[in-house]
Amino acid sequence: MLRLLATIRKEWLLLLRDRTGLTLLFAMPVVLITVMAMIEDAPFRDYQELRFDILTVDNDHGRLGKYIRDGLEYSPQFRVIDSLKGQPVTEQQARDLVNEGEYKICIIIPHGATGAIVSNANKIVNDISKRMGMPGVLPVSSRKDSLNVTVYFDPASKKAFKSAIHQALDNFLTQVETDLLLERIKQQLKRKDVPESDSMVIQLKAVGLKEQLTGPSEELDVISNSVQHNVPAWSIFAMFFIVIPIAGNMIREREDGSLLRMKLIPGSYLAILTGKMLFFVAVCVVQFYLMMQVGIYLLPLLGLPKLMLGQSLLAAFIVAVGIGLASTSYGILVGTVFKTPNQALNFGAISIVILSAIGGIWIPLEIMPSHMQFIGHLSPLSWGLDAINDIYLRNEGVAHIWRHMGKLVSFAVVLLCIAALIEKKRLS
Repeated sequence: MLRLLATIRKEWLLLLRDRTGLTLLFAMPVVLITVMAMIEDAPFRDYQELRFDILTVDNDHGRLGKYIRDGLEYSPQFRVIDSLKGQPVTEQQARDLVNEGEYKICIIIPHGATGAIVSNANKIVNDISKRMGMPGVLPVSSRKDSLNVTVYFDPASKKAFKSAIHQALDNFLTQVETDLLLERIKQQLKRKDVPESDSMVIQLKAVGLKEQLTGPSEELDVISNSVQHNVPAWSIFAMFFIVIPIAGNMIREREDGSLLRMKLIPGSYLAILTGKMLFFVAVCVVQFYLMMQVGIYLLPLLGLPKLMLGQSLLAAFIVAVGIGLASTSYGILVGTVFKTPNQALNFGAISIVILSAIGGIWIPLEIMPSHMQFIGHLSPLSWGLDAINDIYLRNEGVAHIWRHMGKLVSFAVVLLCIAALIEKKRLS
């Protein structure tokens, strides 16, 4: 026990004496998280929280244009613009502005569009009336050509965004046609001397659409944004960079003979190794919670969203300890394998960057190619990030994190065993 406590005290004193290293250990991750969250905020907001100005040219001035305008303005993502500098937007002007990238979308409603919809509804009602033995008296246009609402997109627009707008406009067109058809049916029923009452209300939409959260809580609705991704992700990245001081200390201990003197002290070397691990795991956990405070308090001051921590603080603490074990064991392995600080530091830094790149730290795994996703799931940083996302985004608790914790702990045990075998071979 005394060896363990002495080891913890030794590592603490070494860390305090290296004030530059101590500053880098805690200050650099804060800067990294802040910078990355600000840089990636725009891509995460892309087509999610930004408002888009939609140019509209309504040549019809009928119900269709009103439905499209009201439907788009109902969504907080869109702002309908039909005039610029006090003058109505012309079709050519709108097309030029969209093509130049000044606006993302332009909608052109052709003249006579509402009339064409009314005529089509009248034709359907007349056909129904004739089948029921009633005269078809509603006027029908003799126009044969079809009209189309034209949509122009910025050439740089994404395919998914175009599909979403197409779907929304198609819904507006369907709504207009349905409403006008029902109005004509009700008018025809009135001519048949059917008394008008509340029971005459015709409603086609019998089944609605409702969004429901999948987690255990129906109150906390967390959106995956730049802060929710970057703060946990880069915190894990910073925790794994503990490999630098661990490997450096171990190699210096071998070079100056400190390790040999510690082994000559009566007792098990395992106590020394355990003390080293406990100290650096504690440093990793402190790093983790410091980064969480940055997401909660500092980033909102810079205009970014606030980090949401989910509902299970205990689960987050357990995962932080698991990530600390994995990163500390990796540092011990690197410090055992390499003989000089330069070798260990270069390999440790580059390997952590590679593991973070493929593990979803830089960009989420789900937007990577399928083969890269498979490789990414082999990274311990990915396991830690998945566990944190389960807690912060899916509101899961302790009962749901053991699969990821099992991977992290197994990873730590395997690396420690390899390091022990290498050290034993070196002594023999």
